[in-house]
Amino acid sequence: MPAIKVERPDKETLKKMGVFSWPVWEKEVSRFDWSYDSTEICYLLKGRVVVTPENGEPVSFGADDLVTFPKGLKCVWDIKEAVKKHYQFRE
Repeated sequence: MPAIKVERPDKETLKKMGVFSWPVWEKEVSRFDWSYDSTEICYLLKGRVVVTPENGEPVSFGADDLVTFPKGLKCVWDIKEAVKKHYQFRE
């Protein structure tokens, strides 16, 4: 299974990708199981999260990170600081 990818792109790259026109999702501090039916790319505006893939190592990310979650990923989201993110699903 492909890994969770965390990047720190510049604002120009984000604009070219159209990130700021993507929908916004917000969530309070919490912990929950999640699985991905399709690939998700998200850009965190605020917050701090640790995602632990099933049978994998925890991945930490936060504000200003662009994160790609591969299709088929099963994981646990542990939101340490309330999250606000732009997101987009891709097949």
